[in-house]
Amino acid sequence: MKAPLNQDGAVFDHSRHYNDFIFVYPVISRRSGGLSLGVNLNPDKICNFNCVYCEVDHRVPIRATQVDVARMSEELSALIQRVRDGRLAAEARFRDSSARVIKDIAFSGDGEPTMAPNFSACAQAVAAIKQAAGLTDTKMVLITNAAGLDKTDVRAGLAIMDANQGEIWGKLDAGTEAYYRQADRSFIRFDRILANLLSTAQTRPIVIQSLFFKMRGEVMPPEELDAYCERLKHLVRSGGQIKEVHAYTIARPTPENYATRLEPNQLEAIASTIRTRTGLAVKTFA
Repeated sequence: MKAPLNQDGAVFDHSRHYNDFIFVYPVISRRSGGLSLGVNLNPDKICNFNCVYCEVDHRVPIRATQVDVARMSEELSALIQRVRDGRLAAEARFRDSSARVIKDIAFSGDGEPTMAPNFSACAQAVAAIKQAAGLTDTKMVLITNAAGLDKTDVRAGLAIMDANQGEIWGKLDAGTEAYYRQADRSFIRFDRILANLLSTAQTRPIVIQSLFFKMRGEVMPPEELDAYCERLKHLVRSGGQIKEVHAYTIARPTPENYATRLEPNQLEAIASTIRTRTGLAVKTFA
């Protein structure tokens, strides 16, 4: 199967496997606007969500049970050098793409990054490498479901990110507990997710990332979308800083065949509603 192309022909292949690297991988990311270097903090594929649309391939055997900070640092340094000397852009997968400018280094991967027991150590290591490489315009991004943003070690890691062009992309897929249980299927209470998003956004601007999809052929019900918009408005009224909302949809195979992607016009209709109801900036990624 060919990797999906954007309208300009750039390949958006989000494989987390690159050569013999275990923890670090390059992708051309729509949401990053170019080359993103991913740091997989969940090589064990453990997550506290079980989303119906999860795109992690659990058929592929794990190669590590936790992050080896020294090896991860070596891999990240080596990948940065590959970008700089043009070797990455010369590879077939990245040819004719924007693979010479690193837009961000993103904590993401095969599970929830904040579950890593050494999150702050990983953040410190990445920050040191970024500084040493002179990547002053490169963001450090945490892509998270927000469940662990209240952990002491994670908060220490966020402080490191704040000092190094950090940005948090926090998941919000629902407006009600019931829909959250259907879509994200987590044992974590929905009010904890909301509280963590609020406390994090009260400290620094965050991006809200929301995946919209059809569940058994139906888009998110209007009353659920209304409730979702009310959650965003409450965050702002309570002192939360929302830089923008990323509204996107399913891009790869999912474990549940009743979870299917939206058409671009359906996603844009949802985004338009969010803009109108909340006044927030919304970017769509169909």
